[in-house]
Amino acid sequence: MTSTAPIRLSIEGVTKSFGATQAIRGVSLNINAGEVHALIGENGAGKSTLMKVLSGALQPDSGTLFVDGETYSPRGPSDARRRGVAMIYQELNLAPHLTVEQNLSLGREQSQFGFVLRDAMRPQIYDVLRRLGIADLEPDTLVGSLSQGAKQLIEIARALLDGAKVLIMDEPTSSLSRSDSLRLFEITKALAREGCAVVYISHFMDELREVAESYTVLRDGATVGSGLMKDVTDNELVTLMAGRPVERASSHLAENRGEELLCVSDLSGERFPQGASLVLHRGEILGIVGLVGAGRTELLRTVFGLERIRAGTVRVGAHGFRSSDGVDSRWKLGIGMVSEDRKGEGLMLDLPISNNLVLSRVDSVAVNGWISRSALVEKTMKWIQSLDIRASSVDAPVGSLSGGNQQKVALARLLHHDVDVLLLDEPTRGIDVRSKATIWNLIRDLAASGKAILVVGSHLPEMLAGCDALMVMQRGRLGEKKAASAWTEHSLLVEATAGSGDIHA
Repeated sequence: MTSTAPIRLSIEGVTKSFGATQAIRGVSLNINAGEVHALIGENGAGKSTLMKVLSGALQPDSGTLFVDGETYSPRGPSDARRRGVAMIYQELNLAPHLTVEQNLSLGREQSQFGFVLRDAMRPQIYDVLRRLGIADLEPDTLVGSLSQGAKQLIEIARALLDGAKVLIMDEPTSSLSRSDSLRLFEITKALAREGCAVVYISHFMDELREVAESYTVLRDGATVGSGLMKDVTDNELVTLMAGRPVERASSHLAENRGEELLCVSDLSGERFPQGASLVLHRGEILGIVGLVGAGRTELLRTVFGLERIRAGTVRVGAHGFRSSDGVDSRWKLGIGMVSEDRKGEGLMLDLPISNNLVLSRVDSVAVNGWISRSALVEKTMKWIQSLDIRASSVDAPVGSLSGGNQQKVALARLLHHDVDVLLLDEPTRGIDVRSKATIWNLIRDLAASGKAILVVGSHLPEMLAGCDALMVMQRGRLGEKKAASAWTEHSLLVEATAGSGDIHA
């Protein structure tokens, strides 16, 4: 970024309320052409609302926006794209059953005499693919067959075909491997060099330092800080986000671990895992790290009964599961799981917190076969207070909560069911720094109370700091279990990449 670069995007005093809730309060910021600008804040800080205003999905209550010095007030997302502002959402908006060319042409088709000219856009498509370094990608390739990293680039290509001058990227690396993330960083910086202004949203400080030159921090819907990334420390950014220094998660060591609770022996699923074995004790936090696609999620799902056991055994205490045993048998013996896809599998977003909490154990709030409203409220309030879930009421839809609070609800359901073994798949994905610390503190407290916890995680510093022991998974096979203190980020990467692929760190 240079001081002589023109201001490409200007936001002045923008506000937006939903009823009595003021989501953004007088937010202002300027982004120059050729600048990658980090937008930082906790879940619920107002980032999403501001981006929806910018991308035309919401209309502001007050304030003014400018693009290249001209007033900008889009009537909707399509109008925003026509005006040069495009948003790349965390959940990609592509049609997997269509080809690359069809996805890129969708809504831009050229026709003559009522017939679509299929090849009319090919020169433009080839040009944009070349700019993104994927000129060898055949336009006839089905998008559903592409890697997540390639799909991300197709989304960016769509924006470039619309002539995007402002590109908004919301958690763009959340599902990417490390190599795909590095490639995305280079492409983002290259687009900035071409004059594009990029608004980059991420919860990972190391990622923001890699790609962004400047930053703005939002807290409670207002701008609380801005400047150059080189002039601010991570601790200063976190303090701005939280309004106070964030308490570091307390350490936990399973020095007095109890009896063996979960034993997995030579476990094989349909594809992954392959001959996986592990032992988990009461009071222990065991982490599984490895490559994207190495089979970590499949391991948890097979242990929990969501995927079929092809060979090997899963045992809780003295009880072993048969291949035909399903999830119900796990619940009954005290195993619970939080899926990495909390929106698709872990929670029912349209239902209240109370309903989500008791789903697996409805009898706990039933009287004579009928659900007791008073018991439901009492149980829900217990967990809301115990886990400090920020919600307006027990009847608030889970979808209205921030990501960190949604994750607490998912954990609360396991605790309400009183499980002894918790299988947690990416429990801190997509949540802010303070919520991550809260979740890890909760995990440690649960272990200290005697729970046995198996965690799959991608962020190596978190896993090293939070787990008692770690195992590396490679192509469906588990390596040796070692104390977390025996590992470093480097040694984990070396073991994880000893074959091929990239760790999602």
